[in-house]
Amino acid sequence: MRHKRYNLRAQLMKACAYCYNSNKYALNARGRNHMFGFKKELYTPEYQLAGDECAVIETSKGTIKVKFDGEGAPIHVANFCELSTMGFYDGLKFHRYVPGFVIQAGGPGYCIKGEFATNPRNSHVDGALAMARSMDPDSAGSQFYFCLGAQHNLDSGYTVFGTTVEGLDVISQLRAGDEIVHVEIVHE
Repeated sequence: MRHKRYNLRAQLMKACAYCYNSNKYALNARGRNHMFGFKKELYTPEYQLAGDECAVIETSKGTIKVKFDGEGAPIHVANFCELSTMGFYDGLKFHRYVPGFVIQAGGPGYCIKGEFATNPRNSHVDGALAMARSMDPDSAGSQFYFCLGAQHNLDSGYTVFGTTVEGLDVISQLRAGDEIVHVEIVHE
């Protein structure tokens, strides 16, 4: 099963060209690129939102249920749902734990448009599900994090696309190395 997941991730990353347009250099006036030397092309998820999506995230420490904000962050929700239904997150491990800050998982991939500036409910409360990114505001893709306590200093730069409705106690127990067993998208 792990080999199948690896192939899926490899195909996804290859198809999306790591968020760069066919790896063609796009140099700026100083001879450097905007980000790592490549012209960025944003990915648009194909997943069609119904508006009632939730994620049930089974981890090695227990189950977390997240209610998505498809109205405030439709691209991020569709992206997470698309990746989840493809099995992208199944078997991945949380790779970053900062006590009192975040627990993070995901992998490299492509880039989607940031929605933090247009989402009226973009609030990093305890248990908020948000998308990690680089210095480029439109560089989020597949890496997500849960807030370990309120982190309102992130509100103006990172897109929140879900709120934990069950499993805050599980989130508080997660550490780097813990596994995402399976993510299921349910409709409620």
